[in-house]
Amino acid sequence: MSVTTFLVDAGFRSLNVLHRAVVRASGGRLGRRALGMEIVELTTIGRRSGQPHRTMLTVPLVLGEQLVLVASKGGDDRDPDWYVNLLTQPEVDVLWRGVHYEMRATPASEEQCAEWWPRIVAVYRPYASYQRRTTRPIPLVVCAPRTQS
Repeated sequence: MSVTTFLVDAGFRSLNVLHRAVVRASGGRLGRRALGMEIVELTTIGRRSGQPHRTMLTVPLVLGEQLVLVASKGGDDRDPDWYVNLLTQPEVDVLWRGVHYEMRATPASEEQCAEWWPRIVAVYRPYASYQRRTTRPIPLVVCAPRTQS
């Protein structure tokens, strides 16, 4: 692992720990929105460890009970670990607006991505620069209540 890769990963981990601590310490009064978007805590099951992993993520698009997440990793050429985990185990838990939801997370189709990407970039413009920064297509993920699956 290169030093740059290590620092990027450590930075994302540190931001997640800090963000989760702010939400918990404030009883959910702080940290539930950022950059004009709602925040969720996504819990996936590790593809190698089988252990739960929690990640704080922004939600640029809410479609009824469905949440659309962006697997950008800030424009890194690697997919985020949470995304790779849910490809193996799509049953996830989401803490949203202070309520836990059992959801199924699935990659959006090409058609959905084409429809939603302009709306997502309108909510948070840096996503466009993240896409330009990387050679991989940035995946979108749809989280829907498991009862709908």
